[in-house]
Amino acid sequence: MVILGVDPGYAITGYAVLDYQGNHFKLITSGAIETKAGVPMPERLAKIYDDMTMLVNTYKPDAMAVEELFYHSNAKTVIGVAQGRGNVLTVASKTNTDIYEYTPLQVKQAVVGYGRADKKQVQMMVKALLNLEKVPKLDDTTDAMAIAICHAHSNKFAKKIE
Repeated sequence: MVILGVDPGYAITGYAVLDYQGNHFKLITSGAIETKAGVPMPERLAKIYDDMTMLVNTYKPDAMAVEELFYHSNAKTVIGVAQGRGNVLTVASKTNTDIYEYTPLQVKQAVVGYGRADKKQVQMMVKALLNLEKVPKLDDTTDAMAIAICHAHSNKFAKKIE
């Protein structure tokens, strides 16, 4: 099963494409779609849409796994993240890709075995599970890998977005 994990945002959208076969992971590609501050929001969203569409068309994932929107305190930031996430969902819809969402708690539980794990614990487990030489530079990329791993471990119980 090929899984596209996505950590949505508008400044940085992390992504990871994993192949999961027989309880083993193979990292196909990973990275981040970055948009520059000061660029009008419609242009930033267009870049996310275009790059995400290219990823889906290139790797043809069986499923896309996305982190559920998490709101903490900054309403302006959450609106931008929601717009970026909306673009990701639109790409999935337009390409007929099944999409699933997971809370940060579910991701940590599936990757580390403990829903209150800290970022460092998640990074170390992602590194181990994917046999990486080092943790990716951007947290958003590591988070996307963790979301894809979560889907592989949880897809029987996954919440599919309809």
